[in-house]
Amino acid sequence: MASFIIRRLIASIFVLFAATFLMYLLVAYSGDPLEDLRLSNAPNKESLIEARTKLLNLDVPPPLRYFLWLGGIFRGDFGISIQNQPVNALLGNAITSTLTLVTTATVVAMVLGITVGIVSALRQYTGFDYSVTLIAFLFFSLPIFWVAVLLKQYGAIQLNDWLGDPTISVPVIIGLSLVSGLLWMSILGGRWRKRLTVFGIAAVATAAVLTFLSVTQWFADPSIGIVVYAFLALGIAVGVTAISTGLRNRKALYASLIVAVIGIALYFPMMNYILNGMTLWFFLLLAVLAVVVSGAIGWFMGAPDRGPVVRTTAIVGFFVAAFIALDKYMSYWHAYANSSRVRGRPIATVGSSTPGLGGNFWVQGIDLYTHLLLPTIAIILISFASYTRYSRASLLEVMNQDYIRTARSKGLTERTVVVRHAFRNALIPITTIIAFDVGALIGGAVITETVFGWVGMGRLFVTALGAHDPNPVMAFFVVTGTLAVVFNLIADLVYAALDPRIKVG
Repeated sequence: MASFIIRRLIASIFVLFAATFLMYLLVAYSGDPLEDLRLSNAPNKESLIEARTKLLNLDVPPPLRYFLWLGGIFRGDFGISIQNQPVNALLGNAITSTLTLVTTATVVAMVLGITVGIVSALRQYTGFDYSVTLIAFLFFSLPIFWVAVLLKQYGAIQLNDWLGDPTISVPVIIGLSLVSGLLWMSILGGRWRKRLTVFGIAAVATAAVLTFLSVTQWFADPSIGIVVYAFLALGIAVGVTAISTGLRNRKALYASLIVAVIGIALYFPMMNYILNGMTLWFFLLLAVLAVVVSGAIGWFMGAPDRGPVVRTTAIVGFFVAAFIALDKYMSYWHAYANSSRVRGRPIATVGSSTPGLGGNFWVQGIDLYTHLLLPTIAIILISFASYTRYSRASLLEVMNQDYIRTARSKGLTERTVVVRHAFRNALIPITTIIAFDVGALIGGAVITETVFGWVGMGRLFVTALGAHDPNPVMAFFVVTGTLAVVFNLIADLVYAALDPRIKVG
């Protein structure tokens, strides 16, 4: 394993050297960094040209200038921009914003796309499958700049208007209830009597929830509350156990229920005392502690087969803790939305933060989420389509293999066949897509960041390219190229973890 990683890293370094050399020459010959000064009428034009030439080493031929730039890279210095600003500082601010955006969008797109694709494969040639196929191709064909403009109009402007009086009309309630009923009916499948029963229950439940949210003006001041949280915690424990190990594994079920009960017992102390005065590092520490403690409960209760129980309780603990954090965020929504800086229009359309907002950890978190919402959705819609199609095709191919028929012939439950045998092998080709998408998403975020005014890697790249500024362009290329190489190496290692037949060596 170690020798494989070392060989891949050495090969990747040579690839990066060659790629950066070609990119540097392309950038150097694409335009003149002195063009704006040559066209200016400044009385000291010649001295300004001489200063910039010396600053950027423009008197050195581009092939030799590359090695001067490369020497700075070895010292951890990406050079100076045309505006005489350190590129390291520009890159540090930009990469934080872009990685926040891309990481959020990638994780959500992966979870939604793979989940929907798997359900679509299991419900092949049903109404749900045809609907998902249509939506996936529709999203995949949409230009991202057009999606971003539509999201600004309907996802921000009109939604902000609606939040001023968040009342759901009767036709909307009826329409959403019918859609919910059809969705759950197509997902669960079965005979027509079962389908109609599921349709009726889902439609009535959705109508009741929407009516309650409308009457209580829930969206103006949202909250979960202890009663709803208790049902959610117990439902998460049962649902995760059913998917992870099956409800027949009583040790996993009881351990998960214990984790849920502990979460319910800690609800009021967490909401009223522990989560006050929160900082980022303490928040991350609590998140890790929740997963570790939940896993420890699974360890003590799961003997002798501890692995599946630990995995199940750790997942349950993560979601149980996440809903407490979500409720804490919700408790500050009204204060955030009605602050002097936001003024009742919380869904942001421009930028990555509200200038001069202030506030505590929770208010700042809400501000980050509201600015992430629209650009994240824009990226998700495009990525969701590809993940859905690839995961569906991959699972369908795996489900037709001989070892799946053998597993079924041995009397294994369908959950065991799908989760333990088919799903793991279906992830192998999806891993390749994810590895390539990470670098592509950072490059594709250029358009998204430009439309939404998100100050990140995209803005840095576009601004530098327009000004023929080589050092920021090369910084962008080095970061995206390095991430692409690293994630392809990670993909190779994940292959070996998913498929024992693949040997890394």
